[in-house]
Amino acid sequence: MDDAAAMRRKAFVDAARELFFANGYAGTTMSSIAGKVGGSKTTLWTYFPSKEELFEAVVDDIVAQYGDALAIDLPVDEPVPDVLQAFGNMLITKLTQAPLLSLFRLVVGEAERFPHLAETFYERGPRRGKARAAVWVGEKMVRGEIRMGDPMRAVQQFAGLCQSGLYQFAILNLPESRDLSRLQDEVDAAVDTFYRAWKPEDAS
Repeated sequence: MDDAAAMRRKAFVDAARELFFANGYAGTTMSSIAGKVGGSKTTLWTYFPSKEELFEAVVDDIVAQYGDALAIDLPVDEPVPDVLQAFGNMLITKLTQAPLLSLFRLVVGEAERFPHLAETFYERGPRRGKARAAVWVGEKMVRGEIRMGDPMRAVQQFAGLCQSGLYQFAILNLPESRDLSRLQDEVDAAVDTFYRAWKPEDAS
């Protein structure tokens, strides 16, 4: 794809994101997206043959920009609490940013009518991040630094702990979500609670 085509494609993705967030998936048409960019629907179809493929591109674009937690380094030679601290901080910092919150709200709002949207979002974002983290947890279990169990369950529990406070307020756009000073304390508490539950049996 040459530069002009890449810019055109990005314009369609940006327009689709804006309209999806404003009007919902069902309330957004390919014609409205093409019209916002100033091109024809036929041109849009040459880049994205369906609205679903365009939604996938929107998800990929947001994940590429804000999904740092999916690629954060998880060194197996560093202490469990230290790595979890870095991972938790990155996770909640990114999840509480506007584009990811808007995407999550969109997916949840449309999940019943369009379950494939939820599948697309989960596969391209949360599942990838949790799979990477589960590999790290599994290695730590083998090394005896985390008690043996299901690595994915452990990751899901840690993510749930991290998302139990500020993130819940942010999803609902409640005033409590504006107080970012509480983020560090919440991650600290998540790491402490997780490690108390998953530390090796013989650890003090």
